[in-house]
Amino acid sequence: MKKDIHPDYHVINVKMTDGTSVQMRSTYKNEGDTLTLDIDPSVHPAWTGGGQRLMDTGGRVSKFKKKFEGFGF
Repeated sequence: MKKDIHPDYHVINVKMTDGTSVQMRSTYKNEGDTLTLDIDPSVHPAWTGGGQRLMDTGGRVSKFKKKFEGFGF
């Protein structure tokens, strides 16, 4: 393996949106620096499973449901 081609992998502080801080290993900046997140798993809908909205623009959802009403949706 070639020497001195890999980035420095060190411990940083990651500040979550709720103010808590977690230590992680990363190649981000320098050791001990703080990475402040705008979105994290405690608030993002992809991880919390909430907040889905279905907007019916121009009756498209209604049209779809009517077209496929016999398929058990």
